[in-house]
Amino acid sequence: MSMSNFLVKIKGKKKLSPKIRLYLINKDIHYFINDGALKNGFNSKLSILKNRDSVLSAFSKMAFLFDEIIRLRIVGHSNNNDSTELLYLLNLVPINRKIRTFLDWNVFGPEFTRDMSRLFEVRNYTVHCISLDEVSYNPKNKISLSSISGFKKFTTDFQKAWKTLLKIYVTEQEKIDWKKLSKVL
Repeated sequence: MSMSNFLVKIKGKKKLSPKIRLYLINKDIHYFINDGALKNGFNSKLSILKNRDSVLSAFSKMAFLFDEIIRLRIVGHSNNNDSTELLYLLNLVPINRKIRTFLDWNVFGPEFTRDMSRLFEVRNYTVHCISLDEVSYNPKNKISLSSISGFKKFTTDFQKAWKTLLKIYVTEQEKIDWKKLSKVL
């Protein structure tokens, strides 16, 4: 069974098993199975506006996918106690440690790890400021997010990293045994 067939099967159901927690990406459409329901996921293309809330929202989505990749690798699609406990622990682990873990697990290559670390420095600065005027991004040379060119460079790099992260997630998702999962429905 393919993921597309699995989606067709679950779209016809009103109630799904609460034992499943799974983020799904099918081409450019994202879904989230949680609490016995199929919900819409994020957009494949993130829109980042030049304000603090928009930047933090984009990082939040990326951090969510980090946790879902870790969940897939450790507990799969389970929504049992092991999943709840893992999510609790993941909330305690700093982002930079998750990025490093992905490098150790060969999920991220060295260059992508470096790029993600640099991007998440922006998140850390943004959390501790009132406006983006106080935030710098340092891909190679330090640039201010308050400048048009600086913000454009940041959003371009962020979008590129987001697309790469989605591809990585899909690679992890492809390891799911859809036939076995469909029996849990």
